[in-house]
Amino acid sequence: MAETLGERLAALRREKGISQAELARLLNLGQSTIAMYERDRRTPDPLTLRRLAAFFGVSVDYLLGRTP
Repeated sequence: MAETLGERLAALRREKGISQAELARLLNLGQSTIAMYERDRRTPDPLTLRRLAAFFGVSVDYLLGRTP
């Protein structure tokens, strides 16, 4: 099971069958931003974190690794 925010984000994106570029376009972000999130080299701000959680239908706590 994915442990970090980046690992969870990447797993959710793959489950949905979309590329980093598609996710970036849908959320009006840069593809490099998504890549940095997935590599845990950057952390989304609170608004982006909520948008990612809503997009994937999970809680912010799930993304942050606080809930399974």
